[in-house]
Amino acid sequence: MRVVLDTNVVVSAAFFGGTPLRVINAWIDGHIQAVLDPSIFDEYLVVCHRLGAKYPDTDFQPLLTALLAHGVFVANADGDEAVTADPDDDKFMRCAAAAGALVVSGDRHLLDVDGWRGVRVMTPAQILAELSTGPEAT
Repeated sequence: MRVVLDTNVVVSAAFFGGTPLRVINAWIDGHIQAVLDPSIFDEYLVVCHRLGAKYPDTDFQPLLTALLAHGVFVANADGDEAVTADPDDDKFMRCAAAAGALVVSGDRHLLDVDGWRGVRVMTPAQILAELSTGPEAT
């Protein structure tokens, strides 16, 4: 299953653990395939560095390095059409549409546009539940 991970999932996994980290572990274990584009990776990098200044004991670099090395990169999917109420979130939906992926996010702006161009948007808990009950779980 191909997924685009919203920044809140990656950052929460790196800095706080919990359910977002379980999503990252599902990727590491090969249950999902992380898809991203250069603009998404740039946002991961900027937000992690910003939060890293507040939490200097957290080493987020291994996760970003793994995403850079093992994530599936696609070209930035540009467009003029507004997708979400927050234009900064549109890149996640466009990337997922271009890559035939779903979006994993806890962001209301993305959850509100679930179904745009056939793109599913699921919370981290929802994707984990689907993974545990889907065909891969048997």
